[in-house]
Amino acid sequence: MALIKLNKVSKIYDKTAVPVKALSEVELSIKHGEFTAVVGPSGSGKTTLLNMIGGLDVPTAGSVIVDEVDISTYKPDELVNFRLHHIGFVFQAYNLIPVFTAKENVEFIMLLQKISKQERESRAIELLNQVGLGDRTESKPSELSGGQQQRVAVARALASKPSFVLADEPTANLDSQTAESLLDLMEELNEKNDMTFVFSTHDAKVIARAHRIVTLEDGKIKSDVVNEKSIKNYS
Repeated sequence: MALIKLNKVSKIYDKTAVPVKALSEVELSIKHGEFTAVVGPSGSGKTTLLNMIGGLDVPTAGSVIVDEVDISTYKPDELVNFRLHHIGFVFQAYNLIPVFTAKENVEFIMLLQKISKQERESRAIELLNQVGLGDRTESKPSELSGGQQQRVAVARALASKPSFVLADEPTANLDSQTAESLLDLMEELNEKNDMTFVFSTHDAKVIARAHRIVTLEDGKIKSDVVNEKSIKNYS
């Protein structure tokens, strides 16, 4: 059974004089454990598609099924709660809280989940060790490199024990070596923990690592292929 399923999803932004059709009757299924890249030129609908899957926006038509729940019928407060417990997010701009330490940033999502202080601290330290930052738990974002900040963001995304992680251009602000290191980490999490990742990206490095490549053009899926050069294939 699909972890994520979009049924004829369309999204029209009509707040301007000329309505913009960002997505047009998109059909897409993603299984548990996939490592998928959504690609396409600017304006093709990549970010809108991730926003649909992540419950950050709702479709004009069609349905979005996540973990067997139709989140397209949810009210805003229900979507907030669903995202909190089911979806991890990694953003291009890191979105860390500047006055918090790395550990506190990772803990924050668990604080919202009302997890005990002892469990929050224990899991945050474990995750920071897992992403190679066990010695930087008390560092604030300004004291970390861009790659280290993005690793904190990955740890934070995993802290809620999500069903999957959405990564919107996660390597865009990183140099090539740091981007490769981050992708090594994400691929390891995918392979060892069976964590599902869905990327929106222009980055050839991400596309080369993806096990499945979904190409969007003018709000429609142009192609959906298994990357034969990647490590894992899906039947």
